[in-house]
Amino acid sequence: MTSAANLVSKRALTAEKIAAIEKFWQSIHQASFTTVDQVDIAYATNFTRPDKPYLAIVPGRSESYLKYQELAFDLDALGYDCVIIDHRGQGLSMRLTANRLQGYVESFDHYARDLHQLLSQVLPVTYPQHQQNSFMLAHSMGGAIALRYLQIYPNNIKALSLSSPMIAIASNGLPTWLAKFLVTTGTIINNCLSNTPWYFLGQSDSNLSSFDENRLMHSQPRFQRFRDLYHQRPELKLGGVTFHWLQQAMKNTDKLFIDLKKLSLPIQLMQAEKECIIANNAQNNFCLQLNKLKPSYYPEVKPIVVSGAYHELFFEIDQYRDIAINNAIAWFAQHQ
Repeated sequence: MTSAANLVSKRALTAEKIAAIEKFWQSIHQASFTTVDQVDIAYATNFTRPDKPYLAIVPGRSESYLKYQELAFDLDALGYDCVIIDHRGQGLSMRLTANRLQGYVESFDHYARDLHQLLSQVLPVTYPQHQQNSFMLAHSMGGAIALRYLQIYPNNIKALSLSSPMIAIASNGLPTWLAKFLVTTGTIINNCLSNTPWYFLGQSDSNLSSFDENRLMHSQPRFQRFRDLYHQRPELKLGGVTFHWLQQAMKNTDKLFIDLKKLSLPIQLMQAEKECIIANNAQNNFCLQLNKLKPSYYPEVKPIVVSGAYHELFFEIDQYRDIAINNAIAWFAQHQ
């Protein structure tokens, strides 16, 4: 059996692995901090290697660090301490609207500010003996947040790996100008008629689909594991997005391209071939422009495509998941 096959078998989500993850998670430090605007932000760490750079994981929309238990376990086995943040308005962090199920944020820059506070203020005080240089692994909306954080704030990030980053949201066939018009018009009407955020068209408190309907992952065991988690911890649930959230997401897309030259670190971008949540063409454009501006930091003109994979590369079947993990770890190893 090849070493690659051994890696696949070791990372398969078996009953033995689940038991090992549960034991590992008992040692995880779960805590929170309060932001300058009085929002409580939850996070989790497993800091046991003070002499090595840690890995900051930046999750996607609607996710919690509790969803990342298996990935943290696998990364620990590969020698990486991790910190995982729950973004404001989701997971175990404070919700921002009267209806706690609404996807809402005042500005995407607030997400970036929270991440900056965690990495530059909270962790150095909580773990003063731990090396503060780090790598960053960001998924989906977390990719948009990570990039914006790196554009705005001084940092000690040595290299960034992006998984299906939300450079822009898929518009489902609508021209970009029309999608922006609908979102902007809806936001204006919402603000004129109500002080309460409205869901975008077709969005609601429910954000769940069956496994057969889902286009996030091919892995039925991982899909069911997350369903069970939300059943056991209903406070983690999050519904659809509001007009305001979508407007801010679109503004963030514009900022990412406007401030592209401010990115000054090695960046890897992995793309899911069977993507239907995020706009792959925006990722392609981002890579092309970044390569033109900073070829030493982004030597590739195209993303690394994981053929056959859906959006959530780190929760896919092992065939795709291992490719994503191996790519990220190899990238970090290049930039130790």
